[in-house]
Amino acid sequence: MRRKSFSCKALICACTVLLTLNCQAQQDPDLDALKVADQMPNTVELPSNWRLFVEAGAGINRARLGGVSQQFQRLSLDLQYDNSFAPGWRAVLSDRLDVSWPPQATGMSRDINTIKEAYLSWQVQTDQILDLGRINARNGVALGYNPTDYFRTSALRSVVSVDPASLKENRQGSIMLRGQKLWNGGSLTALYSPKLADARNYSSFNPDVAATNDQNRWLLALSQQVTDGITPQLLLYKAEKQPVQIGLNLTSLLNDSTVVFAEWSGGRSLSSFTQAMRQIGITYPDDSAFRNHSATGLTYTTSNKISLTAELEYNGGGLDQEKWNNLGQASLQSYGIYRRFLQGVQETPAKRTVFVYASWQDALINHLDLAAMSRYDMADSSRMSWMEARYHLKHTEFALQWQRNSGKSRSNYGAAPQMQSWQLLARYYF
Repeated sequence: MRRKSFSCKALICACTVLLTLNCQAQQDPDLDALKVADQMPNTVELPSNWRLFVEAGAGINRARLGGVSQQFQRLSLDLQYDNSFAPGWRAVLSDRLDVSWPPQATGMSRDINTIKEAYLSWQVQTDQILDLGRINARNGVALGYNPTDYFRTSALRSVVSVDPASLKENRQGSIMLRGQKLWNGGSLTALYSPKLADARNYSSFNPDVAATNDQNRWLLALSQQVTDGITPQLLLYKAEKQPVQIGLNLTSLLNDSTVVFAEWSGGRSLSSFTQAMRQIGITYPDDSAFRNHSATGLTYTTSNKISLTAELEYNGGGLDQEKWNNLGQASLQSYGIYRRFLQGVQETPAKRTVFVYASWQDALINHLDLAAMSRYDMADSSRMSWMEARYHLKHTEFALQWQRNSGKSRSNYGAAPQMQSWQLLARYYF
């Protein structure tokens, strides 16, 4: 009997202990998680200083004349390095190699290497920074056209996409000395880019001989917050043998979904047509005048990641509607010189353009992004349309792009050699 009594007591005690432990576990459900966390190594994975990807593309162009289709292939290697190698010191390198079959245009090399950036940065103090080297200096708040992006001239070497973001990123920077002073709610940037090569001849556009340092240039940019959500930027830009240009960038939040923006640049200058003629040695009357360049518009974003931008662009140096429409009929030589000049300076031939851009992140399914844009020249009613579907994986991206140029034979977009093109891309990040 004693054995049975002892066994019952032991069983009751064991059950009591188990019930107590179970209640404690229910009262503290995170106990196991905390134990596991305590056993995890106390390490944080830092981002890499390197970014490298290879991109392969293949597609087909349909020519405007004769409707002949031509296949093309492209292979690109893009490298970026950004490292703080010592206290207060930082090194930046960005380089891109594009190899195209056939070459992108007649007279161009098949392989084009672009040193986008290569500079050293020194943080003199917490609020003072000095940069020296090749820098891709970009300014502007508009999406399709940036009048205050003064260093875009002669910077393009290889065009792999007409997407504005690609045109701004994949271009050659200028060698310069840049200083920045920061304070609460504002900043001051000053830079100087010296002349290191002779001026380019835009009449025979060839990115192999692109020279971003073909004249002495300086720029001052002052930003200061005036109210919540409004921080205007004032710019002063001076190029060799040219008057000072004044720039202004302004954005404002209209409501939770809408941002309005305005970008303006103005100053005395020759018209684009006169610059094109004089650049190749043709004597042309001085038509200097105060000319305005602007881009105004708004961006509306929905709750399901759709973003819509509408922008009105004005190039005060371009030809008016009558002169532009008559140029191709009056002189094919002048027409060709003018268009090649505009390719280098990245301007439109006429004064007014309408730009529309739409993007949708995670469209229909996760990791699928859609984008579309259209440029409409108000002087000759020509249009350029572009669409892209891009699917993202962890290390890989796949994209399908379509582009169409429509208009009369000598209009802005109707004169493009390709009427329509398709391109399939695959990108792998290492």
